[in-house]
Amino acid sequence: MFKDKVIIVTGASSGIGMAAATEFAMLGAKIVLAARSIDKLEQLSNKLSEYTQVVAVKCDVSQEQECKNLVQSTIDKFGKLDILVNNAGISMRAMFKDLELSVIKQLMDVNFWGTVYCTKYALPHILKQKGSVVGVISIAGYKGLPARTGYSASKFAIYGFLDTLRIEHLKDGLHVMIFAPGFTASNIREQALVSDGSKQGETPRDEGKMMSSQECARHLVKGLQKRKAEVILTPIGKLLVNLNKFFPRLVDRLEYNYMKKEEGSPLK
Repeated sequence: MFKDKVIIVTGASSGIGMAAATEFAMLGAKIVLAARSIDKLEQLSNKLSEYTQVVAVKCDVSQEQECKNLVQSTIDKFGKLDILVNNAGISMRAMFKDLELSVIKQLMDVNFWGTVYCTKYALPHILKQKGSVVGVISIAGYKGLPARTGYSASKFAIYGFLDTLRIEHLKDGLHVMIFAPGFTASNIREQALVSDGSKQGETPRDEGKMMSSQECARHLVKGLQKRKAEVILTPIGKLLVNLNKFFPRLVDRLEYNYMKKEEGSPLK
């Protein structure tokens, strides 16, 4: 399915993005790697060039012009675009009462607006190919995650945006997939922002007990192959989403008690 498809992956310098780009490359797709760290992208590009054609584009998805340039660079190089994987994102951990509002704005700029900007400029080209738009959200995009107000808000917003986009293009052959990994081993928690906007620096969770980025990427690939509308990963993630439909107040309490066990949690 992916042979000679042209795929943009944002946030490709680490974690799920890097793993997904690697999976696509080994399946014969042509890859456009996007992230703010051009050095990391070029290292990955050199590695993946053994399998396929790869382009690395420095892109801060919170900047509209850079997203426009990302798509144009793709078209200039390959002449088409089949799949956009909106993966770039940042997280946070702090109680809203302690949080500087600039942190929420930064979360929305990167997570939500980054998805909107990239999708806006990619969409005309993807429609020509009857291709796919993917949004990597989180279980926090289905159920509010305590001490992550900005993160949850941005992921809920992405869900609403992409769900509506799918309905608008029911007759156009556009495939829209909302991909919710749950807790996955990556550096997103190390880079998470705290109340004053500085980086957390280290993860408060045991990354070794989580789904690996590579396994997560394989689920993403399978979801695209089957043109699924939604993919929810991890047993806890699936349980939370389904249980919340019928017992939301119970899930509130379970979730609170689960999250307060994190090392250094602001929840009491």
